[in-house]
Amino acid sequence: MVLSITGLGSQLALNLIDATRDRQIDTLRNEAVHERTADAFRERIASITTPEEFVQDFEVYSFVMRAFDLEDQIFGKAMIRKVLESDPSDDESLVNRLTNANLRDLHDALGFTTEAGPQTPDFSNVAWQESIVDNYFNTVFRNENAEQNNTVGTVLELREKVGEIDKWLDVLKDKEMGEFFRTALGLPKEMAALELEQQERIFEERFDIEKLKDPEVVQGLITKYVAISDVLNPPQFTTNSVAVSLLSSSFGGQFVPITIDIPPINFQSSAIYR
Repeated sequence: MVLSITGLGSQLALNLIDATRDRQIDTLRNEAVHERTADAFRERIASITTPEEFVQDFEVYSFVMRAFDLEDQIFGKAMIRKVLESDPSDDESLVNRLTNANLRDLHDALGFTTEAGPQTPDFSNVAWQESIVDNYFNTVFRNENAEQNNTVGTVLELREKVGEIDKWLDVLKDKEMGEFFRTALGLPKEMAALELEQQERIFEERFDIEKLKDPEVVQGLITKYVAISDVLNPPQFTTNSVAVSLLSSSFGGQFVPITIDIPPINFQSSAIYR
């Protein structure tokens, strides 16, 4: 279980998370339920050679699904098996027709089928195993924070994925990333109902995606997103929060007010859709 950030403003919550992330993830790793499932994954994944065997070992299968943030699709085992058997070089294959990028990440990480055809992956590699375990705990950590504060969860996801964003389609196929950029760039939420090509054009006109390679630009977008989101959905601040006490003690028992100047965002909705 992660620290409570309920009642904190999103920026303050992110400060707390950044200051305590490693300790919190270590705590998650030592929780019995997580430790047991991680050990089961390490012990049995090497014996799995096919997608059928993978989905039949429910403990290993569900652990990996959670590692790729696919917990809501765990019971769709037949579909997951077909995804893992899909030919990534065929534009019409299932893995290429689904919009959930996490399914493609799962497909590529397991490697049951590649452009060369069906494979028998070697899951005995310890470094590979630990990369899946790390992914699992990072996902659990992010999701437990997101359950308390959606804005914080979206920022944590953006930080993880921003390095993989090369084009606006990478953003549009991810619900949370689309919401982040619409908010940070001052675009209306109704824009999500437009055709993908039209959304891409609007984003291209508003922001040069190449600028995401600059960490300062990314931080500027995060600052705007957090400030706007907290105005639209203000957290209920409580001074008796455990998180507040911890963060306060980390800075000598004092809070330093921060004023963020955000330029007004003006647009005419009719012009956006032209």
